[in-house]
Amino acid sequence: MKNYHTIVIGGGLAGLYAAYRLQEQGIHSSLVLEANHEFGGRVQASADGFDLGATWFWPEFQPELVALMDKFHLNAFPQYAQGDMLIERSLHNVQRIRGFASSPQSWRLEGGIYRLIDALKRSISSDKLHTNQKVIRIERKDGQSVVYTQSGEHFTALNILLALPPRLATQIQFIPSLPETLLQRWQNTPTWMAPHAKYIAIYDRPFWREQKLSGAAFSQVSDLGEIHDISMPNGKAALFGFFAIPAQTRTNIDDETLKAHCRAELQRLFGEQAGNPEQEIIKDWAKDPLIATTMDNNPNINHPFAGQNCVSQGDWQHNLWGVATEWSPNFGGYLAGAIEAVDIALKMLLGEKK
Repeated sequence: MKNYHTIVIGGGLAGLYAAYRLQEQGIHSSLVLEANHEFGGRVQASADGFDLGATWFWPEFQPELVALMDKFHLNAFPQYAQGDMLIERSLHNVQRIRGFASSPQSWRLEGGIYRLIDALKRSISSDKLHTNQKVIRIERKDGQSVVYTQSGEHFTALNILLALPPRLATQIQFIPSLPETLLQRWQNTPTWMAPHAKYIAIYDRPFWREQKLSGAAFSQVSDLGEIHDISMPNGKAALFGFFAIPAQTRTNIDDETLKAHCRAELQRLFGEQAGNPEQEIIKDWAKDPLIATTMDNNPNINHPFAGQNCVSQGDWQHNLWGVATEWSPNFGGYLAGAIEAVDIALKMLLGEKK
């Protein structure tokens, strides 16, 4: 059985970036184990490239993420914010007010954030990338870690990088057990965006711009609480909204009913054309068992921070590292958080063990 330098558990942005960085540092004996049938984690896209998960980034204060995108020659553009926004205070009270751009300016990737996932995948040797490998147990034996997956396979490595949310990491059995205080901290760290769901309505053109509307809208009474224009440059037009309905309530409403409510809301806000999209998509992250747990039913408005990213004593000392965005001290929950958390862990790990 092959012994690896590092096994990365989770194939989202953090996991793929970790494998990419290890490869850059000349460490070719690494492996990424992803539980899902595809990579990406909380970065997913529709067939037209519309973001179903993470959408925005902020170049002004996230230069490391932008530098990575530049390495792969990915084109970015600012979030459309020209024109007025709409505020719905009741079903019969929609106000049109002057819009504003976020400060600092939020940006998106042409073709969607998933293009960064694709670029990272292409840059990593395919033999290092394994899907459908849900990790259920990790044992520390004779100075190495043995990783067991639900499929019945097992792999051995010197180091383990946890590139999955801290709360999901506690579902893995660790032998010997991790410190109880650490497990409790991870359990209490919310998984960013896990309770949320998105609705996307796709059109042939962004007709709201003809009305000098930005596509931004906020409702205090409807199913979608926050709406934005996510049209693609030289591509399809679209509006998307975050559901204001709690995750637990959404479990009792079928998608077709939700779509009907969303169409009616968009029609009230943006006019008759908005009620007839070419295509509709709902992505409910709370229903994804590889992302959310029952503890994630209630949204958390604060960006999470799981604290210490490694075990500081005992059998797991400096062999187990958290690198998902929730371990980022500055950008917890953001795309940039995955980059920061990986860079911090690898600097420490490679400094000690290279």
